[in-house]
Amino acid sequence: MNMQANDYDSPWKEILEAYFEDFMTFFFPLAAEEVDWDKGYTFLDKELQQVVRDAELGKRFVDKLVRVWQRNGDDAWALVHIEVQGQAESAFPKRMYVYNYRIFDRYDRSVASLAVLADDMANWRPDRFGYELFGCKVAINFPVVKLVDYVAKWEELEACENPFAVVVMAHLKTRETRNDNEGRKRWKLHLVRQLYERGYRREDVINLFRFIDWIMRLPDDIEEGFWETISQYEKEKEMRYVTSVERIGIKKGTEQGIQQGILQTAREDILEILDVRFDIVPQTLVERVNRVDDPTILRILLKKAATAVSPEEYAQFMDQIMSELPTQ
Repeated sequence: MNMQANDYDSPWKEILEAYFEDFMTFFFPLAAEEVDWDKGYTFLDKELQQVVRDAELGKRFVDKLVRVWQRNGDDAWALVHIEVQGQAESAFPKRMYVYNYRIFDRYDRSVASLAVLADDMANWRPDRFGYELFGCKVAINFPVVKLVDYVAKWEELEACENPFAVVVMAHLKTRETRNDNEGRKRWKLHLVRQLYERGYRREDVINLFRFIDWIMRLPDDIEEGFWETISQYEKEKEMRYVTSVERIGIKKGTEQGIQQGILQTAREDILEILDVRFDIVPQTLVERVNRVDDPTILRILLKKAATAVSPEEYAQFMDQIMSELPTQ
């Protein structure tokens, strides 16, 4: 099994988008109460990337920007900036500050920055950033949730009907069983059975199963045994939700998601190197890199990013490489 498959980026993004209101209610209930959910919400992922492209600090896990409506009678919309951080990182609180003020500057609207810390370091809990100079003080304090805290709340997770209780349990057990494939299989079976026992809708069972299956990857031989057990369980329950056609679709979707995650990481690495080496990287060049979807070409471009003498030379190199591609 390729352990790179334990990439949480894509599954977290997908499940957060599918159940954003549940995400807010589960992790940030006080904030969720201030949102008028009847008016809907809008994800602004492309806008977020435009705002923070030249301010990227460190390796992001998942970041989201969402436009919501406030429940205060003023018919006013606001912005929710979410970071799901997978590892302890010294630059993280600064990034929260930089992203917050850049989003505010772009939209001239109130911005709430919220963080979910998904790392294993119990004592790493950054929740503020600021500095003071010559009597001028600038700071941000942001709410944080630490997933490892839920280890001590396992019974509460088991009893909770919110979909993100399942997400947290799957995350914790994935981390716990890094080097224990049989143990991971047992927990994966337990969590999938719970999907049926909780009385979720068929659509929710499939969505949450997709998340579980995506992050709790197993070697092929153990995976086959897992599917046989699930197939038998579905027969007994007379609920064939995730086997047969669904299995093929989920597996295909998972593989595509992993591949897209790898490609996106390569693009981000290229652009980060260019950002570090050159004062200005033309937006046209950024857009060109983001359109490349050939892993071989991305590897070539990554090496060139470290040696190019200017953005113009790099763009010319891209022209040459792309012109050598065989026509379809």
